[in-house]
Amino acid sequence: MKPIYVLNGPNLNLLGVREPEIYGYDTLADIESRCAALLEDAGHSLVFRQSNHEGQLIDWIQEARTESAALIINPAGYSHTSVALLDALKALSVPIIECHLSNPQTREPFRHHSYVSLAAKGIIAGFGAFGYELAIRAALALLKPAG
Repeated sequence: MKPIYVLNGPNLNLLGVREPEIYGYDTLADIESRCAALLEDAGHSLVFRQSNHEGQLIDWIQEARTESAALIINPAGYSHTSVALLDALKALSVPIIECHLSNPQTREPFRHHSYVSLAAKGIIAGFGAFGYELAIRAALALLKPAG
């Protein structure tokens, strides 16, 4: 069975210390552990990555096109700026879920638009680190055969 990819954009390596009043105190390693446990229980594996570099994220998205069962992406600041991420995501035929720790709609106006949303099956935002668990559950539900 192909793994579920979880890709994380810029500055998410600083979770737990960067603006914890917005993003919480969980680290990216904490989130990865919980995602891996959920997927293990469901018989899936996890590919969990973070990069501050747009091109690296695009390379991983292109890899996920053939290597993943589903893709969860927290594009962070690239949500609002990257047509290149959108173009890469549009090449995927697997389910794509956009995930945000905070709710961009309650923040600065420039965060209210996400290019990534145009390629996503759904968006989970505003639930902090728990949002990743919701995204994993949503991906698993999308992968279940209809019936």
